[in-house]
Amino acid sequence: MTKADLYYKSITIKVGSNVLTRPDGNLDLERIEHLTAQISKLHKLGIGVVLVSSGAVAAGRSMVARKIAKDPVSERQLLSSVGQVKLVNIYSQLFGNRGLTCSQVLVTKQDFSTREHYLNMKNCLSVLLENHIVPIINENDAVSVTALMFTDNDELAGMVASMMGTEALFILSNVDGIFTGMPGDPGAELVPLIKEGEDDLEKYISTTRSNFGRGGMLTKCRVARKTADSGVAVHIANGTRDNIILDLAHNPGGVKHTRFEPDSPKPAIKKWMAYADGFAKAEVKVNEGARNALTGKKARSLLLAGVISFSGDFKKGDLLRIRDYNGGVIGIGRAQYEKSVAERHLEDSRYRPLVHYDYLFIYPDVH
Repeated sequence: MTKADLYYKSITIKVGSNVLTRPDGNLDLERIEHLTAQISKLHKLGIGVVLVSSGAVAAGRSMVARKIAKDPVSERQLLSSVGQVKLVNIYSQLFGNRGLTCSQVLVTKQDFSTREHYLNMKNCLSVLLENHIVPIINENDAVSVTALMFTDNDELAGMVASMMGTEALFILSNVDGIFTGMPGDPGAELVPLIKEGEDDLEKYISTTRSNFGRGGMLTKCRVARKTADSGVAVHIANGTRDNIILDLAHNPGGVKHTRFEPDSPKPAIKKWMAYADGFAKAEVKVNEGARNALTGKKARSLLLAGVISFSGDFKKGDLLRIRDYNGGVIGIGRAQYEKSVAERHLEDSRYRPLVHYDYLFIYPDVH
């Protein structure tokens, strides 16, 4: 296999806890070894691979003899702090056996809160890849608290893939993809392709969560949609299947899984904003006309004429969560001026837009 044989030239790979652990909760070293072997082969072919790996909490469970934490958050901090050391040492040894160096990058959701932090993180990962180092990313659970946590590492992986502009995101779980029902149930069929703009998939997806991870297939579906909308092809596949990474990279059409069709690539600023809803400083409610204009096929800016009300204070450059007249969230945008200016010109239909289209992101599942 050569680089020319591969379908993708840059990939973000997310490996879930259920792939990395055995039924007893301990790390599956044989599986991890097989995954690192595949990633090593891609790196040696010149394919940029960013690895988002769960497993720290699971690794910690095998090292802490008894539960001593007083609450779930403290327990997670304890287990991840201990387990992350073990997990990264395993990766370091396995990649080192193949002549590769790996790095550890621990992040919190707050690291994506400003463009400055976002670009610093992007630069860090770019430098690692340029020097042929495998970046291994995980959430810093030891310092994250509930309000600042990612939904799970699927969300983190989607943010990284979008930020780095990789051609594909592989989300590896312990099932073959998205099914029209519970996998294994009579009549439940695998959905091989989800086209851009397709909706209402949630009704087919089980909300059951794994024993070791925080997320489920519903989370994966939502992350995949948002990531694909930024221009990254997303593949949800079974990470326990032999050679799954190489097969997806070489011939994704020949692998039993679910693929999310990518939209056209978005500008870098909009890729950041797609995941920045939690960092909005204030909210703006718009009328029916503004909602129709913003969610239509033609690009539109948010004019003051379409604003019904504001909630919270904001300054120029702050992110605004945009709600429609019924209270539904339709998007997020960056304010061109502060609230006092907006209120002063609220009746001036010719005043410049509150949010310019270049700094406006409308969520893909809003219709």
